[in-house]
Amino acid sequence: MYKMIALDMDGTLLNNSKTISKENIKAVNEAKKKGIHVVLATGRSLKGVENYLNDLNLIDDKNFLVSFNGGMVQNTTSTRIIFKNYMKLKEDVCPLYELSKKLDLDLIAFTSNKCLTPKITEYSKVDAKLNNTELEVFDFNANSDDPSIIKLMFVGDKEKIDAAVEKMPENFKKKYTIMRSAPIYLEFSNDKVNKGSGLKHLSEELGVKSEEIISIGDAGNDIHMVKYAGLGVAMGNAFPELKKIANYTTKTNEENGVAHVINKFILKTL
Repeated sequence: MYKMIALDMDGTLLNNSKTISKENIKAVNEAKKKGIHVVLATGRSLKGVENYLNDLNLIDDKNFLVSFNGGMVQNTTSTRIIFKNYMKLKEDVCPLYELSKKLDLDLIAFTSNKCLTPKITEYSKVDAKLNNTELEVFDFNANSDDPSIIKLMFVGDKEKIDAAVEKMPENFKKKYTIMRSAPIYLEFSNDKVNKGSGLKHLSEELGVKSEEIISIGDAGNDIHMVKYAGLGVAMGNAFPELKKIANYTTKTNEENGVAHVINKFILKTL
């Protein structure tokens, strides 16, 4: 019997218009009535998903969020943090800043309430808006105060990100968890941080076994949580590498793939 369902946001729960369909909302509400823990697991911050949490009526002390690709696990009222993992400025962040300059890619770093970037670009403006947070120009090499960065990402056109993946130094692959969350994003966290580890922290806190979890995602940053769950699900629009390791492939995000999984495996109406 499943007791928890972990849902990625972009490309999974959200349709291409960045909204949650009526069908998905209905299915989530029905799952909640059966006592299922519904957990959003996202690369975004809490502020970046607050409107969706409201849509699903998930903002209270008993509901939880896996944010920043597992870099923080907290309840949705932000009054209880189960887990957080910060990147050290000089040791972790500055080497990535130097690499981003060599690869000619924009860099955006995230604290719990800010987007930090060495220069404001259209990319950083979009991400600050997505995360509903303040955008600040930050000189990573000149600052000595550690700003408590949780996640960092390189941003650029698909071809540049493709090249960055190919050129990534081996020592960086060992030092960080590196995830392709979208064709234009390459995301970095500390080496033991990912959505799977975040979900593990939460499930152990709530007394839920991994085999009692359904995880649904579409991109590279969902691989760890899809592997961790008893039922790992790839969206119909998912990256090929995610479909390869998933137990089940559902419909696309435009076809209410999340509702299909809930109806089939939790409500058993299909």
